[in-house]
Amino acid sequence: GQSIPQKGTVLFRMRGDDKKVILPVAKKLSELGFSIMGTKGTAKFLNEKGLECTKINKISEGRPHILDKIRDDQIQCIANTSMGTRTTEDSYTIRRAALNYHLPYTTTTAGAESMARAIETLLKQPIEVKSVQEYFD
Repeated sequence: GQSIPQKGTVLFRMRGDDKKVILPVAKKLSELGFSIMGTKGTAKFLNEKGLECTKINKISEGRPHILDKIRDDQIQCIANTSMGTRTTEDSYTIRRAALNYHLPYTTTTAGAESMARAIETLLKQPIEVKSVQEYFD
């Protein structure tokens, strides 16, 4: 039930070294017209690298937080790599919300790269559904 967003906001919630890997992905999505949102450490990293990134609270940090933004339809895509007990609890809640609201969600940097490539491709050449016969007419 998920669809690939063609506009909106992408949430990045990255652990440690994943921030470096995700930088080109976030830049690409920004160039495609997406707004970028991140938790404290991710937002700080991306902003320091010259990419505009809005900071959002983790669920455990109080409101307004990620779940509020998902419920208010202010996030269209999520990339979340996390580690640790507290972040694992928050990650479960975010995954559940992503499922409930039919948002694309990935827990790996490779998945985020794939999502960005899919979005870029879709924006450049919209996908059409055709019957097999239409390909041979």
